[in-house]
Amino acid sequence: MLDAGAPVVIPQGTLLAFDFGTKRIGIAQGNSLLQNAHPLTTLHDEKTDSRFAKIGALIAEWQPVALVVGIPCHDDGEAHELTALCRRFANRLNGRFRLPIVLVDERYTSTAASEQLTLAGVYGRKQKPLLDQYAAQQILQAYFDEPSAGIRL
Repeated sequence: MLDAGAPVVIPQGTLLAFDFGTKRIGIAQGNSLLQNAHPLTTLHDEKTDSRFAKIGALIAEWQPVALVVGIPCHDDGEAHELTALCRRFANRLNGRFRLPIVLVDERYTSTAASEQLTLAGVYGRKQKPLLDQYAAQQILQAYFDEPSAGIRL
């Protein structure tokens, strides 16, 4: 569940978004001027140091002004089993990279990502390597579409 906090104004520039998972992290990129998100990559490494090294390289390459992290919730808005892990991930991003962090409810993003891939002609098992980065795209696009739904960490 997202905590109430000050509403977030979208920072101007490039943003990176993360769909955190224990096995994979999907990453998307977007620009606040165009307010359009794009899938970027999926990290398949489960080792924390390796993950953050790869994230650091992406941050160096894209020079984002903020990071957006999807927070899973159940349909009723209550905390999900991964909610605490996602918040911990967001805190680590903040501690390592000192960038503003925005938390966004990620309910239904994997479903929307799967539908998007199906419409693009990607079916079944072929979706698996792409699904997380497309879910990250959904998270970032949701934030662009409704910035007041984002909560600043």
